[in-house]
Order: sequence, then C-alpha cells, then structure tokens
Amino acid sequence: MRESGLQIVIVSGLSGSGKSTAIRVLEDLGYFCIDNLPVVLTPKFVELCQNSEEDVTRIALGIDLRERAFLTDFSSVVDGLRAAGHAVEILYLDAADDVLVRRFSETRRPHPSAEGTNVADGIRRERDGLAELKARADRIIDTSAYTVHQLRDELRGFVRGASARDGVMQVFLVSFGYKYGMPSDTDMVLDVRFLPNPYFVQDLRPFDGRNPDVARYVLDRPETQTFMTHAMALLDFALPLYVGEGKHYLTLGVGCTGGRHRSVALVEEFARRLGDRYPVRHSHRDAER
Repeated sequence: MRESGLQIVIVSGLSGSGKSTAIRVLEDLGYFCIDNLPVVLTPKFVELCQNSEEDVTRIALGIDLRERAFLTDFSSVVDGLRAAGHAVEILYLDAADDVLVRRFSETRRPHPSAEGTNVADGIRRERDGLAELKARADRIIDTSAYTVHQLRDELRGFVRGASARDGVMQVFLVSFGYKYGMPSDTDMVLDVRFLPNPYFVQDLRPFDGRNPDVARYVLDRPETQTFMTHAMALLDFALPLYVGEGKHYLTLGVGCTGGRHRSVALVEEFARRLGDRYPVRHSHRDAER
C-alpha cells in the first residue's frame, strides 16, 4: 500500500459548463478519471487506488446532482479524505444562464434538472442545489466565454497549482465588461468605470487595452496612478492573509463598461506588478466582443 496521500481533483458544476471536457483534459494530463462516481463510494475507490499495483498517484472524480446522496455525503467525505492525508482540490465549473441555455439548444440535449423542456428552470434548480458545493470550491472557472482550448489552458494552470501545494497562491486576473455581466468565479472585483474611457477617442476605439497607445492613455492618467497606488496597497495587505488562510487560488476581476479598454490595460498592469511575488495568469473575457 502506498503510504503517501494521493492528489485528488473533484470536478463538479453546472450541466453544460464543460465538466465532461474537463474530465477528458485531466485524463490527458495523467489523471485516473472516473465520472459520476457515487459520493459514498469515493473513500473505497481511493483505498483501492492506494492498494493498486499500478502507479496511481492522481485521481479526478466527476460528481454532480445526478447522484442523489450528493449533498448529504459530500462534505463529510471530502473532510475525511483530507484528514487521511490526501491532497483534495475541488474544481467547480460555472457559466452564465444564457450561455447554458444556448449550449443545450445547440446540442438538443435535455437538461438533467429540467421538468419537460424548461431548460432555464432546470438551470436555476441545479444552481440552487450546488450552491453549498460552490462555496467550498478551491477554484471556480467561468467557462462562458471559453473555447475548448482556453479551458484546457486554464486546467493546465490549475493542475500545476494543485500539484505544488507549497503555500504559494496562484493569482488569476480577468478583465470583463459590466454590459456582459460580472464573471461568477471572482473572489475580488475592482470597478474601473470611473476612469477616462478610450472608447470615446476615435483613434483608440478600434484597439483594446493591450495596445500601447490605449495602455498609455489609461495608465498615464493621474487618477489611474492614484487608483493603482491604493489598489496595490489593498492587494499587498489582503493577499498574504489569503495565503495564511490556506487559499491556493484567488481570482481578481477588473471591470469596465465593455471590457475592451480600461479593464484590459489595468489587468496587464496588475499582472506586471504582481508577477514577481505570485504565479500570475490573466485573461480578457470580453476583449474580442
């Protein structure tokens, strides 16, 4: 029997958010994957993996509301696995309601929680049922604007963090536009709609915040520099405390009106300033809209 604990990723979230894709990606990354395993059987399955002659060190388990004892047993099972010395990470996949409705419409699959053809009602019911698990998740990924390739990149970053578990917190930065809704996977959000908007400058409007001229327009403003001073002071205070609480992942959202100019430029700047202290990854959800 292997004495050291296993690395276990529990994949859950809303139907249509990409759980099956996540399981396939984790399998490609070397995880032994089982989808829809009953929660109560998880400890026995982990024990079998530890006793196996095969070199099984990493497991990914897909779990959702189809398993009726899900909420009753989930917390106690996870706590028991961690107490036994296993490194358990909970990955929760989410997406906006309109995106989920569109995905089910395109695939013509019935929603597992819907009564009849009312997909929106099924999504609401499932979201309510998974609220407790989402609150316990170590990493939440909003796949609303993701391609399969982008989701794969996010999961690779998640796996690197789950493998390390060395007290170093990964910081995920995401720019977004409030007109498209707030991302559901953020721990902290900074609203920068008060800054001057390059959208109203004709020569800058076609470009996003990664363009040097747009970035200078946003970042060189006195009000932006003052904001960055205060925002960095907040992060310098808060991030070490999150690390001290054992948090492995923190997502910071930066939002402007359309998610193309101000928020993009600021996320790039936050990534530059934080990158020497934390593993930083960043994305721009709405920059191409």
